[in-house]
Amino acid sequence: METIDTTVTDLIDVVVTTLGIEERRADLSAGTELLGGIPELDSLALVELVVVIEERFGIAIDDSEFTGEVFETLGSLAAFVTAKQQNAA
Repeated sequence: METIDTTVTDLIDVVVTTLGIEERRADLSAGTELLGGIPELDSLALVELVVVIEERFGIAIDDSEFTGEVFETLGSLAAFVTAKQQNAA
C-alpha cells in the first residue's frame, strides 16, 4: 500500500511522462494545480492521463469520479488514488 507522499511522487512521474513536460518535473508538487494549472492538460490529455493512472495504480476510475475536486491538485488526486487502492484491498 502506498502512502500519499509516495503516490504524489509516482503521479508526478505519470504526469510529466504522459504530458511530455519532463523539463518541469522540479516545479510539480502536491499543491500543483492540475485543471487550469497545467496548460497541456486539456480534455483529451485528461482521458489519456486517467488511463495511465488506472494501469499504474491498479484502480478503475468511474466517469462519475471525474470531478474538479479530484483533479484540482496533484495532492487531491493522490488522496483519491490512495483511497481507491485502500478500498480495493
